[in-house]
Amino acid sequence: MQRLRFKRYIITGLLTFMPLWVTWLVFKFILGVLAELGAPLVTALLGTLGFVAPRTADQLNHSWATFVLALLLTLLALYLIGFLANRVVGQRLLHAFDTLLQRIPLVQTIYGGTKKLTAVLQNKPSGTQRVVLVDFPRKGMKAVGFVTRVMTEQGSGREIAAVYIPTTPNPTGGYLEMVPVEELTPTDWTMDQAMAFIISGGAAAPDTLPASATALPAASSGDRE
Repeated sequence: MQRLRFKRYIITGLLTFMPLWVTWLVFKFILGVLAELGAPLVTALLGTLGFVAPRTADQLNHSWATFVLALLLTLLALYLIGFLANRVVGQRLLHAFDTLLQRIPLVQTIYGGTKKLTAVLQNKPSGTQRVVLVDFPRKGMKAVGFVTRVMTEQGSGREIAAVYIPTTPNPTGGYLEMVPVEELTPTDWTMDQAMAFIISGGAAAPDTLPASATALPAASSGDRE
């Protein structure tokens, strides 16, 4: 009896702790990336501060202090970029910066592709829903995907959708699939709902799931019978 109770409490504690653990992993990844962006600037500032106030520089030269300072500097820089992006002068500066990057061959490919992806995900494509279900990794299994572009196949004239399928719980990695539009299962999910579904491992899901395109004919023929 004691043994069963011990196992039950361990499992209950694990299930209670798991959401906090997943949340921490996601935030740790995001905060770590942001801190890495500001780390070189913090190192330069501490080096300069060492000439003016060596004692203060030594007090701040700790891993946790460097991490916090780098994170704050990155957040401040992102805020300033967002502020400038909403101003005419800032938009001109960003346009000039984009033009400069477009002239660098390798940087143009990476920067241009990433910028197009972020821009596309903010707007709903014409003729299809943004959040869809696709047969992945095999027929009969469904995965949540984001339609990033719809193209026309030469010869047949079929519409082919480029679908990005993110992984759980880190949606920054995933797969790119080319899927005929008629094989997509459209949903009425928003981007926020889809991202919550992916990050939570399916725990935060809408109450209803759209029927697949292949299941609809079978249901209608059963109704006729």
